[in-house]
Amino acid sequence: QVQLVESGGGLVQAGGSLSPPCAASGRTFGPYYMGWFRQAPEKEREFVARIGWSSGRTLYADSVEGRFTISRDTSKNTIYLQMTSLKPEDTAVYFCAARAALSGSSSPAAFGSWGQGTQVTVSS
Repeated sequence: QVQLVESGGGLVQAGGSLSPPCAASGRTFGPYYMGWFRQAPEKEREFVARIGWSSGRTLYADSVEGRFTISRDTSKNTIYLQMTSLKPEDTAVYFCAARAALSGSSSPAAFGSWGQGTQVTVSS
């Protein structure tokens, strides 16, 4: 099992940037994928981005493509979500997640480990 801790959320004006990190500990070996999801009030949790821990290959939701970048630092067991050109509709709790598998997925149900989440609020 992997333990995940997000940080670095906050309040930012539209057009601004944030780069919350997610630190992983515990069973941080073997093939797995790391992902970011978000959940706005009264909405379902939705996929934002994922990265293969070994391959570094990435995938993004259409709504963030070109604005967000997911990356990982294997020496620190940490992933990052660099968010730029933020919009009010990006306001949500952002969750880091891990999936121990050889294949990637964009479904929250496919990820077995979750962080506690970090609030991102974008004001207009």
